[in-house]
Amino acid sequence: MLFYNSRSERVDDRERVCVCLNVCCGSESCPRTARSECVKGAALTRGAITDMGSEPPSSPQVVEDGGEEDEEELSGGEEADLRSSSGRGSLLTRRGITLRVLLKDGLVEPGDGVLSIHYLGKNFVGDLLNDGKIRWVETGQIFNSPSAWATHCKRLVNPAKKSGCGWASVRYRGQKLVQYKTTWLHKYQPSADMSLVSEEDDDEDEEEGKTAVQTDEKNKNSKTGIHDRERIPVRYCTLGTRDAARDPHTLVELSAFSAINRFQPFNVAVSSNVLLLMDFHCHMTTSEVVGYLGGRWDTNTQLLTVLRAFPCRTRLADRETASAVEEEICQNLFMRGLSLVGWYHSHPRGPALPSLQDIDSQMDHQLRLQGSNNGFQPCLGIICGPYYHGNQGVASTITPFWVVPPPEQRPNDYGIPVAVEVTYVQDNFLTSDVLNEMMLLVDYYRSAPDLVQFNQYWCPDTTMMDKIKGSLSCHAPKDQAYSQILEHVYSQLSSMH
Repeated sequence: MLFYNSRSERVDDRERVCVCLNVCCGSESCPRTARSECVKGAALTRGAITDMGSEPPSSPQVVEDGGEEDEEELSGGEEADLRSSSGRGSLLTRRGITLRVLLKDGLVEPGDGVLSIHYLGKNFVGDLLNDGKIRWVETGQIFNSPSAWATHCKRLVNPAKKSGCGWASVRYRGQKLVQYKTTWLHKYQPSADMSLVSEEDDDEDEEEGKTAVQTDEKNKNSKTGIHDRERIPVRYCTLGTRDAARDPHTLVELSAFSAINRFQPFNVAVSSNVLLLMDFHCHMTTSEVVGYLGGRWDTNTQLLTVLRAFPCRTRLADRETASAVEEEICQNLFMRGLSLVGWYHSHPRGPALPSLQDIDSQMDHQLRLQGSNNGFQPCLGIICGPYYHGNQGVASTITPFWVVPPPEQRPNDYGIPVAVEVTYVQDNFLTSDVLNEMMLLVDYYRSAPDLVQFNQYWCPDTTMMDKIKGSLSCHAPKDQAYSQILEHVYSQLSSMH
């Protein structure tokens, strides 16, 4: 397991948490401290961990992958030799027309944020440097060519992606770079065979995500219990191409990995204390709640271990409070030697199945956890449905899920939500951390207008208090004394009316 035994390793992990949560941990080497104004936390709204941007590291990594494509860039010396030997009267090959050529001849200009890639609903932004290299705004990494940057970004979203089609995928101020290459040839080599720049347009480089993102922002805070009651799940195969007019709250049934001819690429083990705290949080209110999951990722065994839940004691629309909450979670993760490994949220009165909005959010989180790391790390999503009357008995339905990118030949489709097989590990006892978090949640929701009335009836012979007790008992630790410990929590719930 990834357990950090030395101070340097712990600092590195702390920085990784900072990158994921967009907060500054305070260490001298934290990448967030390079910013002119320290980010105190991203806006925490369900479905997005908002990236507030950062300055590049002082010594950015230069990435040179993407060379398998025939549009690999020439070195500066090769390019100079080519120009001096041939002059404008001779044809430059396709490899010879580089960003440096376009910069030198004034077709493009260096600038911050002028380059972009849109792939499977995800946006990447880059700076064009004076030497023709590209700096990815997200991490500050330097790329020698459009191909290298496009390949790197696309592999983060879809690890199976073989190449980046850089000149057809990267846009300069909204226009594909390949069009600037064509303009250069028309201007300086009008007799050139246009097949020199004929590149297959990348179907994945489309604008479908813009409307979807706008719809996501518009509807992000409108989900309530009443929506959950009315939503009826649909099968993924009925969705077809992404449609901005479709209700983002549409629930989608989960597929199995085997149904899409895949194997689950990682194993997952979840602590019973994680489930208990998460279930308790989701029972507290009739509104949707959200939280993060901390744990460890073992690259050798491909095992994701979820060891701690971190409830967000904030309203989904409260951006100011979200900053402080996320900073606190960042510090708690670091102090416990844990990494951010996933998130959870509730569907209070509806099925514990992802909505179209949840699918896009999960894809976003998967990308962010991989963002600055060339290796693969999964991000687990969990949905908890505490008060859905379709549940079996009083227990909440808890659904772990993951999202597989759509096939490359159908880039306008939604991601495929798949069920994740999980091993649940029973803890020996209820920790003081979990008990403390439960009491903090009690205090936070004590005067909330959407607090569940635990003295009311869930069904004719079961009160809300009976229901929460019964559901939490499904996540009981081995030490049976936990029930006496929780009685104090339950007494506090009873006195909140």
